[in-house]
Formats: sequence, C-alpha cells, structure tokens
Amino acid sequence: MRIDRLELESFRNYGRQAAEFDPRCNVIFGENAQGKTNLLEALVYLSCGKSPRARTDREMIGFGAPAARLCAGVFARERTFRVQADLFRDRRRKLSVNQVSAKNSAALSEVYNTVFFCPDDLYLIREGAAARRKFMDTALCQLRPRYAAALSEYNRTYDHKTRILRDADERPDLLTALPEFNERLVRFGAVLIHYRHQFTVRLREYAALHHRECSGGKEQLDIQYKTVSSVADPSADAGVIAEQLRRHMEEHQAAERASRLCLSGPHKDDLLVSIDGREAKQYASQGQTRTAALAMKLAEREIYKNATGEYPVLLLDDVLSELDPRRQEFVLNRIVGGQVFITCCEDDRLPQMLGGRVFHVKQGVIM
Repeated sequence: MRIDRLELESFRNYGRQAAEFDPRCNVIFGENAQGKTNLLEALVYLSCGKSPRARTDREMIGFGAPAARLCAGVFARERTFRVQADLFRDRRRKLSVNQVSAKNSAALSEVYNTVFFCPDDLYLIREGAAARRKFMDTALCQLRPRYAAALSEYNRTYDHKTRILRDADERPDLLTALPEFNERLVRFGAVLIHYRHQFTVRLREYAALHHRECSGGKEQLDIQYKTVSSVADPSADAGVIAEQLRRHMEEHQAAERASRLCLSGPHKDDLLVSIDGREAKQYASQGQTRTAALAMKLAEREIYKNATGEYPVLLLDDVLSELDPRRQEFVLNRIVGGQVFITCCEDDRLPQMLGGRVFHVKQGVIM
C-alpha cells in the first residue's frame, strides 16, 4: 500500500497544499515548527480517523478557519482510493472513501494502514502501562474493526460507570444502573482481551527476532500480556473470559464503591517486557530499552504485513536523529519493501541510500 498524493486545506499551519509522493522513500526536512510532523499527522489521521497528537479534531483546524480538509490518493490491494476527512469547529466531521460517506473510522483503516514512530516511542518501555496499552490499541484499531468498536463502547461505558461511582453519595439512586454497566464492561472487555492476547503472541515473536538481530545475538527479548488476574487463559473463548471478568468484578464491588473508581477490567492491562529474564523497565539500560522499543515498532509493521499481505506506510518522525549510528543502520535495513516517510532537520543521504524524493517544508509550505 502507498500514498500517491496528499491535499491539505486549513490543516494545522498549512493553508492550501498538495504533494505527490514516491512509492519508496520520502524525506521531509526543515527546521523545527515548520510543519513536518503536521504532514505525518495528516497521513495517520486519514488511515484511522485519529490523531497521534491531538485530543479533538478542532485542534487540527488552522487558526481562524472554520473547517479543515484532508484528502489522500491511495493505492492498496491493487486498487486506487480517494480518502477524505472534513473537520469542522461547530459540527461532527465527515469521512468518505471514493466519495461515499463512511460511518466510522473503520472504513478508513480498511483502505490503508500506518505505523507512526516518534521519539516518544523510544521511551515506550520505561513509561507507565497506559503507553503500552495505547500502543496495542493503536495497532489493533487499524487491524480489527471489531476491536475498534469494542474499545469505543468499553471506554464509553467505563466513563459512565466512573460518574455513577463518583456521584453515588449524593445520588444513591444511580447505583441501580450499575449492573447494566458492569455487564457491558464484561462483554466488551472480553473482546479486548481476546484480541490483545492474539496481538501479543505475534508481537512477542517478531520483536524477539528484531531485538536479537539488533543486539548481535547477545540479548533475548520477551513480551508477556498482563490482564485481569481472574482470567486464567486469555486465549480462551470470549464467553469463558467474560465469566471470569464477571467474577472478578463482583469480588471488587465493595472496593469500587468505597474508592469511587473502576478497579476491575482490561483498562489496567499491560505488556511485561523483559531482556534476558530481567524486567526491562527496571533493570535495562537506556540503549537496551531503545532497542526493545525499536523492535516492538518494527514488529508492529510485520504484524500488519502478515495480516494484510502488504506493508503499512511507515512514518518515522525525527526518530533517526535520536539513535546512534548502529541503531540507525539497523532501522534503515529493515524498512525496505514498503513506503516510508522520514522527517529530519537537514537534507541528508537518506534518499541516496533508499531511493526516493526529498521535500522541504518551511512555514507550512511543501517544496
């Protein structure tokens, strides 16, 4: 899959811009705060309907503009597509594929996929569990529409239940709705656990291979999925998982009401990363954690390839400048075979190494 053309209108610091891309490597260089990351953000948004940076669509609309438009010409699965997103300040966005309205973000993910890699991802191992859940959710929402729908419903139900627990002292009558929300959390939570486990199995396989190669065969990376303690086997049927979640939630009812917090469910899931049998978050060096993070992001790319038969579009946002020469070489040797976008501050030797085009971005203008 590849992005042939991108058109932007009032998106971030871009007025009206268009660019045509190389099917292999596209190097986007320029000084800081000129719009390089904004360009990659647009490519991510059109692949999944979500931004890796913004919390709301309004944040991405240019200053003083009532709306923004993003449009990409894409080639995937031996077909051409036109994917478009119109963002508004005063009403809901409009998504379309080949000029046909899309009901949700899943329609975009069915066209093309992206793997976005930024410097913050190099700290994936050292950060809290929320960062690693986001890593899983971002990948799975593009790969599995059912997962994206279940995650949306789970988060919505979680917010409702949290408000009930918070306000129950003043409104005891709200507690009568708790059983319904608990049951919804159990049902959707079982779907999340099912897919997260499957994802982790593949992630563990590919990431271990990449880490071993990058470390010269000296280190062994392992990744384990950690979920609710009552779930004995996350590979079990969703019905079995749901029953185990239900039991765990019932056991924690009193504690939840006392703390006014949702204490039971996959919203606390994590990935346990170890190197040579030692917990990476606590014992690994900075170089080891960066290698592990690299391995996980490159493994994500392999999982997409295995699931769809095509490499996703890889977006490297100023990552190479954060790596030493050995790790730079490792990454560059692994990204051949699909389309890649690389942002950097200077026009360097990347196009000569990988073949492709160079774009200079200055004050929201692509040259």
